[in-house]
Amino acid sequence: MCLSVPAKIIEINNDMAKASVGGSIIDVGLQLVEDVKLGDYVLVHTGFALEKVNEDEAIKMLEMIKQLTDNPDDVT
Repeated sequence: MCLSVPAKIIEINNDMAKASVGGSIIDVGLQLVEDVKLGDYVLVHTGFALEKVNEDEAIKMLEMIKQLTDNPDDVT
């Protein structure tokens, strides 16, 4: 099973970006998506942006991930 995580693009340098995920800054490859701009949210897996997502969906996903990590004993 694979998990991609929403990340907000905060810096772009050619086909690489810096993105914010839960307060951490990560390097993200942009080779697989088109037309990414500062402030966009992308789904990141293994260091690559797989697709752009709208901000509302990204925030919902991040909240779900936070709930899982706040209650690790509730996950089956």
